[in-house]
Amino acid sequence: MIPFLPLNRINERFEPELSEAISRVVKSGWYLRGQETEKFESEFAAFCEAKNCVGVANGLDALTLIFAAYKILGKLSDGDRVIVPANTYIASIMAITKNNLTPVFVEPNEDTFNLDAISKDAKAILSVNLYGRQANLPKNDLLLIEDCAQSAGIKPKGDAAAFSFYPSKNLGALGDGGAVVSNNDELCEIIRALGNYGSKKKYINDYLGFNSRLDEIQAAVLRVKLKRLNEDNKKRNEIALRYIAEIKNPNIILPKPSSEHVWHLFVIRCKQRDALQKRLTESGVETMIHYPIPPHLQKPYKHLNCELPITEMLANEVLSLPLHQAMSEEEIERILINPCLA
Repeated sequence: MIPFLPLNRINERFEPELSEAISRVVKSGWYLRGQETEKFESEFAAFCEAKNCVGVANGLDALTLIFAAYKILGKLSDGDRVIVPANTYIASIMAITKNNLTPVFVEPNEDTFNLDAISKDAKAILSVNLYGRQANLPKNDLLLIEDCAQSAGIKPKGDAAAFSFYPSKNLGALGDGGAVVSNNDELCEIIRALGNYGSKKKYINDYLGFNSRLDEIQAAVLRVKLKRLNEDNKKRNEIALRYIAEIKNPNIILPKPSSEHVWHLFVIRCKQRDALQKRLTESGVETMIHYPIPPHLQKPYKHLNCELPITEMLANEVLSLPLHQAMSEEEIERILINPCLA
């Protein structure tokens, strides 16, 4: 079986540096808010060509803290409307509703899976770089928060950007982790305090905060992996372009390439998706579905009574093929000559 994402193989490529970094933290005796986190924040901010980076516990917290901080700054208030693509992972919506804001679901462009036009009244946009492709939105006066959970390696364009370092991401930790990136100094100062129980100074709490901090071990791991992120994304791009050039099944709709795409996932579409997935499994290719049930059909949001036919069509058609930087040439060839795809 060709595995969908063998994380052990991906991480083995970073040895012995990875183990040495972990050992360095363990021996230091300092495990939160230390030098590794400070150095990673500085290095990742520079990588993103941004002024600030704040490490947090995970990608959902990164988004949630951005909205919370904008409320403290007076840029958003309870009930304000936030435009968001309807076909995103549910975490994007949770960050909005956890802040007592109102999600406004918008259908995506079915060729890019992303938002490409804004026509509804709102205070902010949560743009999601789904599957690793950066959305190309027209300029406007709304707050633009960018969900970069799947697009580490692309330079953010929004007022603030949220990253996830979940192990399966292009820049993956060995556990949970996340970050906020922004050029807004005041916003990031508030986010840093919010993630530390609302405290800027020990035992003085300015806000009703959270416990959301990137730990030192994960920061050390991410520092090792960040050095090779561009190289790894280049490998992903090469594999994706081969798939696009050589998969010939007329019943499959292939994703569109873009210069602003890091190919977190290679997602095809097929009207007979379930049958195709079954045949691929039987022939030794593991696949996954991202995502089978859109947020507006999930129990927490069913009460919104949304009609989103494009989003529901995509949920019934999408299928993700194996694509990662540790793939062997043999695995790529076996997928490309598979009778289901060739």
